Amino acid sequence: MHSPTKKAVEILGAALTVAFFALPIAFLISVSFKTPDDVLLGRFLPTVPTFENWPTAFAVADLTQFIWNSVITSIAAGLLTIVIALPATYGMVRLKVGKAWLPDFTLSSYVAPPIVAVLPLFYLLKTIGLLNSLSGLILIYGFMNLPVAFWLLAPFLRQVPVAIEEAAALDGAGPLLTLIRVVAPMIAPGIAATLLISIILAYNEFLLASALSQTDAARTLTVGVSLFQGERLQNAGQMAVASLAGIVPVYILALFGQRWLVKGLTQGGVK
Repeated sequence: MHSPTKKAVEILGAALTVAFFALPIAFLISVSFKTPDDVLLGRFLPTVPTFENWPTAFAVADLTQFIWNSVITSIAAGLLTIVIALPATYGMVRLKVGKAWLPDFTLSSYVAPPIVAVLPLFYLLKTIGLLNSLSGLILIYGFMNLPVAFWLLAPFLRQVPVAIEEAAALDGAGPLLTLIRVVAPMIAPGIAATLLISIILAYNEFLLASALSQTDAARTLTVGVSLFQGERLQNAGQMAVASLAGIVPVYILALFGQRWLVKGLTQGGVK
């Protein structure tokens, strides 16, 4: 393929990729300035732009509280996931805890549809007094993302030379001290990438949040957006406003964490 033709194909591919990811956001922005009647027309751009959806969306629902709840819950749950997953993964990968069945069981537990766990988790949180609380959601999300964290952390741990850990053992370091002082700094990009992905998964979760948080004090953003769904009319403009406001924290996280995310995921894929 000639160089000009190849360059044109690359530019076209890049443009299509950008359009694929940018058009949904652009359409969401457009909908946020549409009236309900204008939404029904199905046009990309509003006929007569209106700014009423923005103040109304924040007036009819406590979006600021919902976003703040999502941020707190997702960050705390992500940290809980890492605190549990890192030593657990190290034990399974390096110390062979559970031999072959425990890693397989850990990953297979993520295959089950989340709906099967809603009722047991509801009664569990009710029993321990954490229903309709951010603490309950943090606990659930922290454990829910453990299989994903194991799947992401395991390749990084396997890349650490065994000789380094053996040298630490000769110096008198136990498994936990070796993990904290030797292994963890070496796989810091993988830990950061796993933390970011766990936070994003918790931030975007809807099913469990809708069943386990029934008060405004504990509702997350995903549940708050669903409140704009009326019985007969869908407030699409206000839902678009809520969605745009809600994705801001995720975009900020991705913007500042993309270096760690890309570095961690690419290193984890190297064999």
